Amino acid sequence: MKLQIKIDGKTYAAEVEVIDEEQSEQLPGYTPPAVAPVPGAYVPSQPHSISVANEKEYRSPLAALVVKVHVREGQEVEANDLLMVLEAMKMETNVTAHHAGKVKTISVVEGAPVKPHQILIEME
Repeated sequence: MKLQIKIDGKTYAAEVEVIDEEQSEQLPGYTPPAVAPVPGAYVPSQPHSISVANEKEYRSPLAALVVKVHVREGQEVEANDLLMVLEAMKMETNVTAHHAGKVKTISVVEGAPVKPHQILIEME
């Protein structure tokens, strides 16, 4: 398949071949994509990966801005309740409760920037 690509007003001709996943595995130097969990982030499919010490801490999985805090200190929450919304690169990330509990401390405010692994909320 032939394509034309325009970069900074200059046109380039390119020839590409569309291949499926099975064919790409046969290419020299092919490495299958790896997905590594972000340290400190909750991974629902692997609840055993959360240590007891961090079970009550909700940390930011990425550098972002706090868009909306949906809970208040002292509030009781159920599993899967929305705690807050973060935004990074125009994409929103929901922070949800992974178990029922009571909000002990909220360490951020709406509009604040957060760093990866920064504590957002602590539960009792």
